[in-house]
Amino acid sequence: MNLRQIEVFRAVMVTSSITGAAALLHVSQPGISRLVRHVELGLGVPLFERRKGRLLPTPEARALYAEIEKVYRGVKSVQDFAAGLKTGGTAVLRVATSPSTGLELVPQAMAKLAEAHPAAKLSLEIVSVAEMTNLLLAEHIDAAISTLHIDHPLLDLRPIGEWRLVCVFPAAHPLQASRRITVRDVLRYRLVSFHNETAQGRIIGDWFARLGLERRIPVEVRSGHAACALVASGAGVAFVDDLTARAYRAGGLVTRQLPQSPVFTIYAVTSHARPASVLAKQFFAATGATLRALRSTGDDRQRTNHR
Repeated sequence: MNLRQIEVFRAVMVTSSITGAAALLHVSQPGISRLVRHVELGLGVPLFERRKGRLLPTPEARALYAEIEKVYRGVKSVQDFAAGLKTGGTAVLRVATSPSTGLELVPQAMAKLAEAHPAAKLSLEIVSVAEMTNLLLAEHIDAAISTLHIDHPLLDLRPIGEWRLVCVFPAAHPLQASRRITVRDVLRYRLVSFHNETAQGRIIGDWFARLGLERRIPVEVRSGHAACALVASGAGVAFVDDLTARAYRAGGLVTRQLPQSPVFTIYAVTSHARPASVLAKQFFAATGATLRALRSTGDDRQRTNHR
């Protein structure tokens, strides 16, 4: 049986009549009748008994119909899956992100994606740049957000925004009284800073070197979140990325921008071997939109702090 014959036979079984099958398939009744007889001749068995204008399926017809329905259910499954590729209904998206973007930015973007595609399966890992690179190359993740540039020939990087170093200190700190503060103002107080071996530590070290300043680290950390927690507890003041500073909600910290503080790019990262899916592209777009919204809120806070 070819596909057309299967289609006609199924239509007759579903509607229980030549007339109904012709209406279902938008063809003439004589055409349906001829095709049914041709199928019966080809198979060598009767499929229907004709009684007073009605077609009664034979046991052979019912058995054949059962097999055909298995195929149709498979085709329907494929059609549903194909439709889901566009809507994200059958999609899987595995994301890795840098620690600072993993506190608020990426979770908010993924929440928007989950709301838009409730049937999609999403996963998130917060990792270092080295881990992120390995996960992408091994195809264990589909997309990544990195706060540092990754120099690898097999990875695609696309800028989606920026982050910068800011100063954080408790609300009751003497720096609060200053409308504008400099790095030298901050260094009059105990500094909570990143270990020299961390990426942030090297960034701050390079910044200080350009300014001709010595960086002493009386209190050392390896993450911006830890730095904020220590500052909130009264251990000192710190330079951290503005995304971490914004995401840290405990302790009533004040965030201030500094003149000529370093600015760095936030990247959407994928593998050359695994182009971004529709869902990944939507995730990157949501991340960019979320970042712009956070920036707008942060700018409003900065204006309020300077009043």
